[in-house]
Amino acid sequence: MSTAIRSPSTYAILGCGSVGYAVAEELVEQGKDVLIVDNDESRVESLRDQDFDARTADIREPDVVELVTDRTVVLVLSSDVGANRAAVERIRESDGEQFVVARASDPVSGDELEELGADVVINPSTVIADSALRALESGELEFNAARLAEILQETDGRLAILTQESPDPDSIASGAALQAIATHLGVDADIVYLGEIGHQENRAFVNLLGIELLRWGDIEDQSVYDTIAMVDHAKIPQIDLDVDVIVDHNEPAEGYDPAFVDVRPNMSSTSTIMTKYIQEFDLSLSEEVATALLYGIRAETLDFKRDTTPADLTAAAYLYPFANHDTLEQVESPSMSPETLDVLAEAIANRDVRGSHLVSNAGYVRDREALMQAANQLLDLEGVTTTAVFGVAEETIYLAARSKDIRMNIGSVLNDAYDGIGEVTGHATQADAEIPLGIFTGIDTSDDTRETLIELTEEAVKRTLFDAMGVEGDGNGS
Repeated sequence: MSTAIRSPSTYAILGCGSVGYAVAEELVEQGKDVLIVDNDESRVESLRDQDFDARTADIREPDVVELVTDRTVVLVLSSDVGANRAAVERIRESDGEQFVVARASDPVSGDELEELGADVVINPSTVIADSALRALESGELEFNAARLAEILQETDGRLAILTQESPDPDSIASGAALQAIATHLGVDADIVYLGEIGHQENRAFVNLLGIELLRWGDIEDQSVYDTIAMVDHAKIPQIDLDVDVIVDHNEPAEGYDPAFVDVRPNMSSTSTIMTKYIQEFDLSLSEEVATALLYGIRAETLDFKRDTTPADLTAAAYLYPFANHDTLEQVESPSMSPETLDVLAEAIANRDVRGSHLVSNAGYVRDREALMQAANQLLDLEGVTTTAVFGVAEETIYLAARSKDIRMNIGSVLNDAYDGIGEVTGHATQADAEIPLGIFTGIDTSDDTRETLIELTEEAVKRTLFDAMGVEGDGNGS
């Protein structure tokens, strides 16, 4: 039952054990009008000696209703849950408009109190556990920040911050945040990527925010980097470097032994993790970095519509006042390249839909990022909850998969389908795979007969993928 709280609020606390006393003390400290009701006469007398407005009564009895009838908020906080149930029941039977907070001892008593009409139910053991976990998280963050600072400050030359091979907003934003932290610590740092910035949205993101990224192959003197950090980069990079720092929201591939690791699969984005470090280092946040981090979180959570955690929301709330929202709007509405339009058109035409699962062959592609855009766009089709779009480029099959089906982990699906024959990265809602073309064709991939190659690979890729999804039967193009 939910009731409106009249203003200004007056309070009644029924049952004044240690919990009730602590609440009463805090409310009085805030200047609130508080009445305390307890059946222990000696306790009531002691409260009066401390200038509390306290009265003796059994909160189980009907008289308690008259005592609190003029109070807008009633907190039923006795350690006796049976007494609390009786008090809540009597208050609600009186048809009063009080906002009622009641103390439970376990989930069962909590459900009973809610059924009796309590607006809010609290369980002290849960509150204590939550408080302990928050203190633990805060302590771990403080420790990790100190350790990260120590490692970064040991840099003699420059710090290389390695993003994903083809960096997405979360990876770029995380790199920008770590670069800001390094600058704060007096360390020179560059954000580095190995592949291409292909997605129009990602290019707009970098250009509008003025974030400088260096392509590893274009750096003349790579020896200046004596500290290497990887952010949002679960893949093993194709460069022979010892990695010193890893920060990610996905478990990294095996083969690393860095001095510092902060991997949090319980968070939806690496940008969320980096925002916590920004706060811990008490940085004066620039508009560019704040905008980048906010967009990184929004991009990973599909604007808070998938896999969003409380940590993502609190990080976004912190960043929101510092971000440039006009820039965000521009980033979110980039123009679509002719290549992407062609890939999307091909994917629509070749779609194979089985139930709510869609798989499509986009043919030969020049821009592999277009596959990701097509997978995202096709996820908006009515009745479709999972998409996978693949294409061929440079003797490799590239596949982008997306899912909004809470029962499916698309990263696990691709691992089941292609682990051992290709390289898979991703998580529950989005994943990508790279599969050598020759594995499916069994022929020399230098063959110029492109159509033959596409035909040979299409059925094999689709059959393997649908099997991994647990989908049977024939598809259709509708």
